[in-house]
Amino acid sequence: MKILIVNGPNLNLLGTREPEIYGSISMETCFTELKNEFPAHELDYYQSNIEGEIINRLQEDDFDALVINPGAYTHYSYAIADCLKNISKPKIEVHISNIYKREEFRQKSVTAAHTDAVLSGFGMDGYRLAILSLK
Repeated sequence: MKILIVNGPNLNLLGTREPEIYGSISMETCFTELKNEFPAHELDYYQSNIEGEIINRLQEDDFDALVINPGAYTHYSYAIADCLKNISKPKIEVHISNIYKREEFRQKSVTAAHTDAVLSGFGMDGYRLAILSLK
């Protein structure tokens, strides 16, 4: 199975950005660990701070399943929500922090309704749990 992992804005700073919320592990380290743990799957990773670039990547349609952390776009990107709505493959939304323990605006996801499941608050392990759920 080819699994695409997509991260949205500011998640390129994982490992250094607010470690008390997001931890101290970089996405590069996490991705290497995921590839080692799931050698039977082809994992691909993409990150962008630009909404349209995320949509363009999702529309390439070269994957069997999707793990997406839309970052701040979770809360207001109807464009990404519409894109997800048109992807008929398995999709899991991941949030590193527990969005329900954060600011009120972070507690609403406009993208979640167009995914099969949401993992929130498991730290970087959320990506691993998402992949496990796709087996």
